[in-house]
Amino acid sequence: MERRAEADELGAGERDILALERRGFSGPGAKERAIREELDLSPVRYYQLLNALLDDPRALAHDPVTVNRLRRVREARRGER
Repeated sequence: MERRAEADELGAGERDILALERRGFSGPGAKERAIREELDLSPVRYYQLLNALLDDPRALAHDPVTVNRLRRVREARRGER
């Protein structure tokens, strides 16, 4: 039973991505700098992982407010294309 609970939880890296998305950033480049320095990821890879997380039910269970907000933003951008 314990093994199943672990499989249902996000990994540390996934939680860190969602935590970074909850933060506000001032100034151009501040978010990209935080992605590189704190997560050791390129911005392109970060956004690939973030986009996959938005479709992951574990992410929704972990942080529904952030995930739902980002899903709305993603849908609005798709609608503009």
